[in-house]
Amino acid sequence: MNARQVGYYVALALIWGVSFTLIVRVVAVFGWVGAVSLRAFAACVILGVLAFATRRKLDFGGAWRPLAIVGSTTVAGQLLGLSYAAPRIGTAMAAIIVGTIPLFSMVIGQAWGIEKFTGHGRIGLVLGIGGIVLLVGFPSVPFTSEFAMGCAASLFGSLSAAIGSNVARHSLQTVGSWEQTIGAFLFGGIVAFPMLLMVPVPVTPTLSEVGELFLLAGLCSCLTYIMYFRLVAEVGATIAISVEFAVTLVAVAIGSLLLGERLTTAQLIGGATISAGCALVLNIVPVRWGRR
Repeated sequence: MNARQVGYYVALALIWGVSFTLIVRVVAVFGWVGAVSLRAFAACVILGVLAFATRRKLDFGGAWRPLAIVGSTTVAGQLLGLSYAAPRIGTAMAAIIVGTIPLFSMVIGQAWGIEKFTGHGRIGLVLGIGGIVLLVGFPSVPFTSEFAMGCAASLFGSLSAAIGSNVARHSLQTVGSWEQTIGAFLFGGIVAFPMLLMVPVPVTPTLSEVGELFLLAGLCSCLTYIMYFRLVAEVGATIAISVEFAVTLVAVAIGSLLLGERLTTAQLIGGATISAGCALVLNIVPVRWGRR
């Protein structure tokens, strides 16, 4: 990767890693549904205004169907799962589960014929599943139904993100990063919005709290997704999606060191196991079998 691409990679890790803390704050005010639907629409407004102000020509190429799928999964599914889970299981735990996205993505890519498993990729898959068992089975808090639902929601969000990334890789290669981001968040907001009837915004937000929502939308949605889709186009989905490992490290460090969230030794081992499994699945660290 060149210097600009490395800069994108580092920026994504830092911004998405820090965003877990901001997500918990926004969810407390807007609810876990409102935090997603309103954030998605805010991201569309921000990008639309910027495109108009800079006279940027947007060409969606008639790719509304794949954009709807990506919006329903990568935006609505992933962010709803994360927003529901983070306040219930903690940002550190949620961040570690987010690290399973590359694992799910490779499995789906294999099933769809987009990716191909190697021998050590299969071992990585087993390691990843074992890591998830360690995470969920040995929590630092009592294993309640709420904790279980939070873990399930986080895993659902990771699976949704993996589905969306494969659809984008397969069907949106000719669509620009701005168009992908706007389309995905538009459809993601549309999918999540009706759920506000069941999970309404719990309080009337203040002006500063609305500002936090727009900060989350502008920084953690608009900017980062444009950089991410551009990385996918330039260096490939495998390298781009591996940024989730770095995101996990940043978020876990913040949750443990600054927010006082506790993780058991088994969970830390589980997180490391998931990372090792994903690295093998994605072939980030080449492994040679047998003698040279």
